[in-house]
Amino acid sequence: MAQLVKLQDYVSRYQSDLKRYPTQFVRLKRMQWERMKSEWQSGEEIPQWEHEEIEEKPHNRFIQRILSFKRKKKLDPWEESNDIGDKGDFLNDLSEELHTQPDEDVIPEEETAFMFQPTIIYYPQTIEELKKMYIDQLFQFQLKWASSTLREKSYVEPKYYRDSLLRAFTQRLPDSYFLFYYPILQVKKAPVELGIILLTPTDCYCIQVLEEEVQAVFVGDSNRFWKKKVGKIDKKVLSPLIGLNRMESVIKQIFRKNEIDLPIRKVVLSRNGYIDYPGSSFGVEFVDKRKYTDWFSHLSKNPSPMKLMQFKAVQFLLDKVQTTSYHRLDSDDEPLLSPDHTVENHS
Repeated sequence: MAQLVKLQDYVSRYQSDLKRYPTQFVRLKRMQWERMKSEWQSGEEIPQWEHEEIEEKPHNRFIQRILSFKRKKKLDPWEESNDIGDKGDFLNDLSEELHTQPDEDVIPEEETAFMFQPTIIYYPQTIEELKKMYIDQLFQFQLKWASSTLREKSYVEPKYYRDSLLRAFTQRLPDSYFLFYYPILQVKKAPVELGIILLTPTDCYCIQVLEEEVQAVFVGDSNRFWKKKVGKIDKKVLSPLIGLNRMESVIKQIFRKNEIDLPIRKVVLSRNGYIDYPGSSFGVEFVDKRKYTDWFSHLSKNPSPMKLMQFKAVQFLLDKVQTTSYHRLDSDDEPLLSPDHTVENHS
């Protein structure tokens, strides 16, 4: 599952500690999948615990110690090749690339168990049904990490919970991929909303989505406007290349300034329509309904672990993002300020 490091201008856990959360996400995902699978196979009922931020709750720290005492045996959650995620020692590879000491940077296991608790909401008949139930709940948790920290929170638009493209990227790509989904960056003190940025261990993908009516045909050229054909109706639409080239320009500037050597690949994506671009594309890949399945399959098969250059690229992009958030509840469970007046912008 690709890691959603930035969604729009929402506050993100990855901004607060990029060294911690990538490895912690993979570890948590594996641990909780093993737990859910084991209890499903044994027929035991998985208890439903609340998702709490336990650092600020003393009584929960007592519960942590009890859980820590009981959890003597460490699981090896990836003994089966068809389980969720990628095989291989991802954490060790990342540690070697970043020259870090993971034991010092990882959140305690019992703490993260309270942060994400998958629940069997109906009894699956097969392991594949169980996997789908699990990754659907993990997707909800990813949105939480991409919109809150221990002290701040952002309002999440309901459309993102139903966004099929966001689900495809987060649920079907490797853990070593980092996703910026329509981030807002500060460029020369001005906010600029970009398209989708996907950082793999070897490439940076700039993706401009072109999806309107099903079966629409987009006829493009080098002009500012393209022609959209739906049945017998023709309509002008703004060329996706404008936003795509702007995105490339912004990222190139950041990469060049910080000596990031990562190839930038430009993609115009339409899952439900067709793209007809007879002219020269100048390094742009057009992926429409005819090519999407093969393109996505190829994209998901990168076996590389996270790389240092990729990690640096993510960090420098996060340094430029705009964030709008409000303070979370204080110890008395009362808002510090009214949400309408607690908006903070960080750049």
